[in-house]
Amino acid sequence: MVEDAELPYLRRCVELAAEALEAGDEPFGSVLVGADGAVLAEDHNRVASGDRTRHPEFELARWAAARMTPEQRAAATVYTSGEHCPMCAAAHAWVGLGRIVYVTSSEQLASWLDELGAPAPPVRTLPVNEVAPGVLVDGPVPELADEVQALHRRFHRR
Repeated sequence: MVEDAELPYLRRCVELAAEALEAGDEPFGSVLVGADGAVLAEDHNRVASGDRTRHPEFELARWAAARMTPEQRAAATVYTSGEHCPMCAAAHAWVGLGRIVYVTSSEQLASWLDELGAPAPPVRTLPVNEVAPGVLVDGPVPELADEVQALHRRFHRR
């Protein structure tokens, strides 16, 4: 269950997704938060660079692996504008990060892409727990979903 106190982290994810869009990239943003509620790192999509693995969730997993103890990683939460793709869910689990909270689900994204006539991603959209069954996951968060959907519409209608 997502608490009201977590909404500012999710709003920041939406802001980061908008920053990605303004930079010409796909609109995804993520924030890594420690057990004490401190924001440790944040990023947005950077796949327009040509490296399709430059998802913010993957970058945060790498950041955490390099800078946090296993205990700190397990107690952390990754907030994100969209549910992790299979690559990012696997990285999250392999690094041993804790909970994931997402605004919109992979199922929602797949539906929007279909409605917009956008090409399907090269990797199937799966729920995080089909890739990483031990990860605690909360989402979607309906009160922010319209904003995320609008960003995807803008991106795919260019």
